[in-house]
Amino acid sequence: MKDKYNESAENYLETILILSQKLPVVRSVDIANELDFKKSSVSIAMKNLREKQHITMTDAGYIYLTETGQAIAEMVYERHKLITSCLEYLGVDSEIAEKDACKIEHVISKESFEAIKNHCTKLKQ
Repeated sequence: MKDKYNESAENYLETILILSQKLPVVRSVDIANELDFKKSSVSIAMKNLREKQHITMTDAGYIYLTETGQAIAEMVYERHKLITSCLEYLGVDSEIAEKDACKIEHVISKESFEAIKNHCTKLKQ
């Protein structure tokens, strides 16, 4: 159960990071629209992320990543982008690569990810 929560939390944090790069402010409704989730589900998740001190919310409902939330979101997003590009490089269809990367990014160990990252960096040189 803990792993499932972490995966869910990581997905929300990654989504907040991505949306914050596109929008002037991020609100629960933006997250719900992006993930195609019910606003009530997103509200519960935001409460949990606030309790874990991964986000802050203003009275107006604007959501901001805390330092720890930002670090987690950036780590997951880096994994997502690199794994997607590696799979595409190997010839996997981009839509499939995107979906698979979204699953892999949560379960891959730090050691395995670093090895893949180092290998891909050497290939690009």
